[in-house]
Amino acid sequence: MSAHLTAGFIDPARDGARAFRQVLDAMAHPGRIVTLDGPQGPAPCSPAAASVLLTLADATTPLHLAGAHDAAALRDWVAFHLGAPLVGPADAVFALGTWDALGPLAAYPQGSAEYPDRSATLIVELDALDNDGARLTGPGIETQAFLSLPDVGALAENAARFPLGLDVLFTCGPRLAALPRSTKIGGC
Repeated sequence: MSAHLTAGFIDPARDGARAFRQVLDAMAHPGRIVTLDGPQGPAPCSPAAASVLLTLADATTPLHLAGAHDAAALRDWVAFHLGAPLVGPADAVFALGTWDALGPLAAYPQGSAEYPDRSATLIVELDALDNDGARLTGPGIETQAFLSLPDVGALAENAARFPLGLDVLFTCGPRLAALPRSTKIGGC
C-alpha cells in the first residue's frame, strides 16, 4: 500500500447519506446534473466518482478499474476505503473509467430474464457534462431532458435491451448525471 492515501468522507455517516440521496436523485431524474461535495480521490478519479464509490461500493461489490483508473494509488485507495475486490469486466458490479477505456458494453454483466438486476453499473468519467446533446425520455422525466453523451448509438442500443442492460453514471469533477437503462435516447 502506498504511504500516502487521499481521504475518504470526513463524516462518513452524514456525508455518505447526503451523497446517497444525490445519487438517488440523479437516478430518479435521468439527465439531471447534481453536485457531489465529496473528497478528491487519487488521480484520475474525480470527486463525484470517489463519492459514488464511497457510497455504493464495499467488500461485497466487485469493482473493475479501466484504463488509467487502474493505477496503484487508486487500487490502494479502494482497498483501504472500500475493500471492494478488483475484478475484470465480466465479474464487475461497478466499473470505473473513461468511455473509451471501459470498452464494449457487452463485456459487462447485462442481467438475465430471471434476474435483470444482476447487471453492472458503469461510472464513466467525462471531460464535460452538460444538459445539451441527446434527448432523453422515459421514467423520471416529465417531458424530455437533454444530456451530453459519449456514444449515443451504443447507449441507445443499451436502452433498447431494457429490462436488461447497464445503468450508467456520468461524472465530471464534482458533477454527476445518471442514465438508467430504462431511459429512452432520441427516437428509440
